[in-house]
Amino acid sequence: MRMPLALLLAGLLAAETALAQERQTCEIPRSFLFGSNDLKHVTEAVTKQHKLTIAVVRSRMSAEDMAHGMGKLLADEKPDLVIWQTGTLDAIRRIDPDDFRTALEQGVETLQKGGADVILMNMQYSPRTDIMVALGPYADNMRVVAQQHEIPLFDRLAIMRQWSDSGAFDLYAAGKDNVLAHRVHDCIGRGIAVMITDAAHLRDLRPGQ
Repeated sequence: MRMPLALLLAGLLAAETALAQERQTCEIPRSFLFGSNDLKHVTEAVTKQHKLTIAVVRSRMSAEDMAHGMGKLLADEKPDLVIWQTGTLDAIRRIDPDDFRTALEQGVETLQKGGADVILMNMQYSPRTDIMVALGPYADNMRVVAQQHEIPLFDRLAIMRQWSDSGAFDLYAAGKDNVLAHRVHDCIGRGIAVMITDAAHLRDLRPGQ
């Protein structure tokens, strides 16, 4: 996904504004979005190259299989930022959490050595499956890998659990209500846009700069 600087900044700023305006529904604690890890390649791409290429890894594959494909992703897409969503299939298949962590480390190292920033995004939360699928060990490993490699983690699991617990969204109904599901995913998209804006220090930039 490539976009010119003006469009990129306008979109990120609009997402941040929209998230603030819809705070009651989309509220995400600051600790989930603002951290100490920088997206240096994103900053450089935006400020020097005036463009940004983002690759979002969405695949019904294990983390190990996705890690093996990161080299090809770098060659094909040449991304400045990779948003890696993973963990759900590994949890469903009960893949050894240590093997899952090893795969994460390999994938992240490949991306970083290839000159891309990385954001890890963990699993979606569903009260319907929470007691059937043990997501905790996989989410914990994603947190550890993010800390060790000094990359942001978008904790979608905790964010959605908080929305469910607070009553902001009825996630029991989200699987059947397409409008509700769209609103949930829209809020998630806005949240990650805010994370990118902060971690890449783009807040002070404006379209046209």
